[in-house]
Amino acid sequence: MRKAFCDSLLEAAEKEESVMLITNDLGFSVLEPFEQKFPKRFLNVGVAEQNMIGVAAGVAHSAKKVFVYSIVPFVTMRCFEQIRNDVCSANLPVVLVGVGGGLSYGTAGLTHHSLNDIAIMRSLPNMEVFCPGDPAETQAIMAYLSTSQKPAYLRIGKGNDPIVHEKKPDFAPGKAILLRDGSDISIFATGNILWNAREAAKILGQAGLSVCLFSMPSVKPIDKEAIHKAARETKAIFSIEEHSIIGGLGGAVAETLAEYKDAKPLFARIGFPDSFCKEIGSQEYLRQAYGLSPEAMAERIQRHIKESL
Repeated sequence: MRKAFCDSLLEAAEKEESVMLITNDLGFSVLEPFEQKFPKRFLNVGVAEQNMIGVAAGVAHSAKKVFVYSIVPFVTMRCFEQIRNDVCSANLPVVLVGVGGGLSYGTAGLTHHSLNDIAIMRSLPNMEVFCPGDPAETQAIMAYLSTSQKPAYLRIGKGNDPIVHEKKPDFAPGKAILLRDGSDISIFATGNILWNAREAAKILGQAGLSVCLFSMPSVKPIDKEAIHKAARETKAIFSIEEHSIIGGLGGAVAETLAEYKDAKPLFARIGFPDSFCKEIGSQEYLRQAYGLSPEAMAERIQRHIKESL
């Protein structure tokens, strides 16, 4: 996803002179092409994240479209107050690009994990939240972000993310992307765990369940219509994300279902528990450890259905 983001950013900068990139001494080996081609539109502020957001807000006030790039915790949690006060309150066209969604930086420990960022960012007024599931979704979202005049958070993987879409899908804020149609259960998945969710859907299909699978690259705004339709037409709904089960996609789907007047299907959130991840290991290792492999998620969904339906 990083390469898809960088390629899309270069393309946007070639079309629009207002596009600018700011980072905090990160992005080595991926941001150099932008820096070399547009040196006057690239700024490395050093390890000073709060200042980085203040600078981005100031530049955005000067009619610039600003992309701020860093590892997820450093571009969201470390500078949350500046994002709230400087960017969102003024409704500025600043895109926060967080690399390493979920447990991508598993070997770096909990300081580098991003398991609370979706919840934090979607709580901010004016902030849009986008979590692509593969490089093609990243490109599709960037086509929108390059011209949007709203604050936004783009959460991408670290690299070598599995490809789910063979071609760039249609994307619009607040719209889900249907990957698989079905009539028994609906799964809504977001972010770089999408490939695992698709594989879990295949396992469930082989077990005899008709599975409807949606990718949710747009977490805020959320596709209420798709969720309501799933509530009417399927017996159970599951959310899947590499994020805490509190406040992320699962929270957004639960809020939508709670306010829906008609059908109330079985609903369960699949994600990271309300705890810190203190284990160290690769993303794949940690997914296995916390039940986020395709096999573990399929087994959990089958158990929920057996116990509740």
